[in-house]
Amino acid sequence: MKKLLAALALAALSATAAAWPDKTVTIVVPFPPGGSTDTIARAMAQKMGDTLGQSFVVDNRPGATGTIGATAVKRAPADGYTLLFASLGPYVITPHLMKSAPYDAAADFDYISVPVQAPNVLVASSAQQARTVAEVVAALKAQPGKLSFASSGNGSSDHLSAEMFWQQSGTSGTHVPYKGGAPAINDLLGGQVDFSFQNVNAVLPHIRAGKLRAIAVTGDKRSPVLPDVPTLAEAGVQGAEVYSWQGLAAPKGLPPDVKARLGQAAVDAIRAPAIAKRFTDQGLEIVGSTPAEFTAFQARENTRWKNLIQTRKITID
Repeated sequence: MKKLLAALALAALSATAAAWPDKTVTIVVPFPPGGSTDTIARAMAQKMGDTLGQSFVVDNRPGATGTIGATAVKRAPADGYTLLFASLGPYVITPHLMKSAPYDAAADFDYISVPVQAPNVLVASSAQQARTVAEVVAALKAQPGKLSFASSGNGSSDHLSAEMFWQQSGTSGTHVPYKGGAPAINDLLGGQVDFSFQNVNAVLPHIRAGKLRAIAVTGDKRSPVLPDVPTLAEAGVQGAEVYSWQGLAAPKGLPPDVKARLGQAAVDAIRAPAIAKRFTDQGLEIVGSTPAEFTAFQARENTRWKNLIQTRKITID
C-alpha cells in the first residue's frame, strides 16, 4: 500500500510539473516599486512569460527589510507559481541581524538563479577633499569615528561595505542609515554626509555629471562603466570585495523539472541582448547562474556575512 501511495504521489507530481505553467506565475519583490530589484524583476518577468507562454507578474510586498515578502514566499506552495526575487539582503544578511528571523534562508528556499551582480563604489561628496583611498584612510585615521558614511539602511550592502572597509583598513567612521538609497544619495549630493558605498548603477549618472567623486570600486576587477576607478585591492585595501546581487528563488520542494525550466528561462531572459545591454550599460554584470551554482553561492555568502555581522556586532536596530 505504501509503495502504491508513493507511486501515485510521484505520478501526481510529474503530471503537475509537466503541465506547469498553466496559470499566472507571481514573482514577489520584497521592496517598493522603482528600485533596482523591482526594475530587473519586471524586465525578466516579461521575457520569462514570453518564453514559457504564461503571464509572469510582479507583486511588491515591502517591509521589514525584505522579510515580509520572503516569508510570504516561504509559506506558499512549492509548485512554481510563487517566486521570490530579491537582493542579497533577505537571502544572506537580514536573517543574521534579527533575533528570531521568520525563515531559514538555507533551508526554506530552492535557489534558481543569480541574474546580475554589481560592485559597490566608494563615492565622496563634492565637499570632501579626499580623492584616493589612501587619502580617505588618512582622513579616517586623523579623525577616528568623525567622518560620516551614508547607507540605505542598517544591514544593507552599502552599510556592510563600509564596515568591511573599516575592518580591513583599521579605521572607523560614523554610519548614517537612511530609509532607502535615494535619500542617502540626496544627502550625499547636498554635502550633509561625507562618503558612501553605493551600487554603481544608482550613482553612475551623478559620477558622470561630476556631482559625486568615485574613489574605488568594491569588485575584484574594475567596472567597465568606471574603467579609470581602481578597485579597493588595487588601492591597498585587501579583503574588502563586495558585490551586490539579485537572485530568483522559490519555496523549498520545487519539482526538479519546474526548477530546471525556471532556471533556463531566467538565464535566457537576462542574457537576451536587449535586456543584457540595458543593464550592463548601467554598470550591472550579467551572471545567469544555474540552480546548483546559486545554491553553492548562497551558502558561501551566508557564511561570509554572518561572520562579519557577528565580528562587528552589527544589529538591525
